[in-house]
Amino acid sequence: MARIAGIDLNKNKRIEIALTGIYGIGLTSSRRLLTMTGINPDTKVSDLTETEVRRLREIIENEFKVEGALRQEIQVNIKRLMDLGTYKGLRHRRGLPVRGQRTHTNARTRKGKKARIGGKKR
Repeated sequence: MARIAGIDLNKNKRIEIALTGIYGIGLTSSRRLLTMTGINPDTKVSDLTETEVRRLREIIENEFKVEGALRQEIQVNIKRLMDLGTYKGLRHRRGLPVRGQRTHTNARTRKGKKARIGGKKR
């Protein structure tokens, strides 16, 4: 089993797809990473040698910001916007959509469950 950046990669998947299970690595980054290491994208994770896994691990640690460090940076950026009082920061603080979506209808993912107006009927 390959463990990279604190994540156990699914051994049944191709390495190109399995790398996308790491937060911060998408398909494009995965393909670029594999060309840098010279690993065939069609190789299953279970078929990787220890040296290939080591090469992947080293490049991800040195070249990419992934998992905890990336999540922390995103949270710091959001907090900075909120502290500055920017429009985006206010939207984050109020729990509303940040990128200009309509809120008259929809936006339930950001706003949460509907609040009942009249309360429960008996």
